[in-house]
Amino acid sequence: MWSTTTVRRRDLAEFLKARRAAVSPEDAGLTPGGRRRTPGLRREEVALLAGVSVSWYTWLEQGRPINASADVLDAVARVLRLDPVERDHLFELAGHTTHGVPATTADVTVPEDLDALLDALEPAPAYVLGPRWEYLAWNRAQARLFPALDDLPDEERNLVWAVFVHPDGRALIIDWEDEARRVLSQFRADITPHRDDPATATLVERLRAASPEFDAWWPSHDVAGLTSRRRRFHGPDGVVLTFAYQVLIAAGTPDARLVVQLPADDVTRTWAAGSGAT
Repeated sequence: MWSTTTVRRRDLAEFLKARRAAVSPEDAGLTPGGRRRTPGLRREEVALLAGVSVSWYTWLEQGRPINASADVLDAVARVLRLDPVERDHLFELAGHTTHGVPATTADVTVPEDLDALLDALEPAPAYVLGPRWEYLAWNRAQARLFPALDDLPDEERNLVWAVFVHPDGRALIIDWEDEARRVLSQFRADITPHRDDPATATLVERLRAASPEFDAWWPSHDVAGLTSRRRRFHGPDGVVLTFAYQVLIAAGTPDARLVVQLPADDVTRTWAAGSGAT
């Protein structure tokens, strides 16, 4: 259905167009001039400010198979005012690895020591995500927080699917829209090295078909890095459960993410202390 390059090139073209539209002439230090048919910079202006030919930049934005050096991509990133995460996203889409570890689309196996660590983290809910944010392993506290996790079919055992599609996952999250937008932007940035993988492309298409919100927000091409923060969930009997959310990359398994949710207030600590084994 997809070639090994079509998806990434399409993403590159759409990302550049979206970011170009978000930069005003004034932001770029240009005089606005006459009325513009579309918002943002023109291709000619990006090319001029980046020091490349209009034809070359046009080809880049069209997703044509051209080689772009790191220096030129840096110049384009500067003109488009990309933040560090967006810059890395641009580099990955253009075929430059930024994380220093080659991406793999092979199945990720959870090492025994990581499984043991999940158990040791009780009663804090914790889980391991694979390269497409599939749930690979989790502890009992996580299953208690999100009971449907134990019974999800393999094709739906995915954090993004749980957030956007599964009714229990959606109902669990306080401030669902803010959290869902953040999840989507972080997911998009994290899967960039895997966008040529047919399984990744299929997952995105399934999410777009199953969730109107995912489908509406995906074309904005927002990307964000994984950060530590507070997350809030609807607990039993109307209580609010607050966790300090931490994401770690497992040594020796760079495509696996260890997510730990530490109880962040007395109510949540009381809930966690009563979790036990379920």
